Amino acid sequence: MRIVSFLPSTTELAFCLGLGDNVVGVSHECDYPPEVRTRPAVVHCAIPLDDLTPAEVDHAVSAQLRLGGSIYTVDTELLKALEPDVILAQDLCEVCAPSDNETERAIAALDRSVMVLTLAPRSLAEIQASLRQLADATDRAEVAHTVIAEQNARLARVSRELRGATPRRVFFLEWVDPIFCGGHWVPEMIERAGGIDALGRKGADSVRVPFEAVRDWDPEVLIVSPCGAHLDAATAQARTLLADPCWAELPAVQRGDVYAVDASSYFARPGPRVFEGIEILAHILHPDRVPSRVSGGFQGLTPVSIGSSR
Repeated sequence: MRIVSFLPSTTELAFCLGLGDNVVGVSHECDYPPEVRTRPAVVHCAIPLDDLTPAEVDHAVSAQLRLGGSIYTVDTELLKALEPDVILAQDLCEVCAPSDNETERAIAALDRSVMVLTLAPRSLAEIQASLRQLADATDRAEVAHTVIAEQNARLARVSRELRGATPRRVFFLEWVDPIFCGGHWVPEMIERAGGIDALGRKGADSVRVPFEAVRDWDPEVLIVSPCGAHLDAATAQARTLLADPCWAELPAVQRGDVYAVDASSYFARPGPRVFEGIEILAHILHPDRVPSRVSGGFQGLTPVSIGSSR
């Protein structure tokens, strides 16, 4: 079976099920596990985004979508040459992978029949359902059962550790300029980790949030998790964000309860590692109860390091 994955989360799901040798093509953003970098990239970004600021990226992406264009292109000639039996796609977010139209155009160019598995999870349960769906299609049901049992055991352990803990007020930024709240599975991750984000959109798209709403919510903890960013980039964006004096009004910033996290690895992609992301959040919010189990997943910004960016 030859599999082509159009986005990082489905690539991770395939490798999680032991299908790595079957994956013959990926997107340019696929980077986990590391061996996936040896696979040819079938999907590429259609607009130049390198070296742009977050505000410039938002403007470029919004303009492309307003014109009815896709942010991604599919190399149909390479796709033909790879002769896939299965294509893994999504219709959850136009900013995350090829649009439905672009996917349909690529499939129409093939001269062979192909199974297209379109996944659109919006919650933790649906992420696990996506894993089962892929497993059923590839005869990996037992592997999926084992993986999901391990994920549920992680959740149960965190739940035991947090029993009786007072939930902490959180604001989770999925983008820093303009400010976007956490959406889809992220608010549930926060709840599982012993927090509450009144500005998040559980099971729904992330949306722009005015700073005044953040100030009124008065979060105890800020989590900076720019979509598409790994930890170094997230940390740099967090420092730039906090250089704006208005953020200094927030007690969370004054106390240094601000954390950049590895968004691409543990939060932005609806794949197996979101369950590790919950453990990261639980340790950030309740370090006295939940030990650090995932290395390199977050960076705290102390008042000194925040001030040094100004």
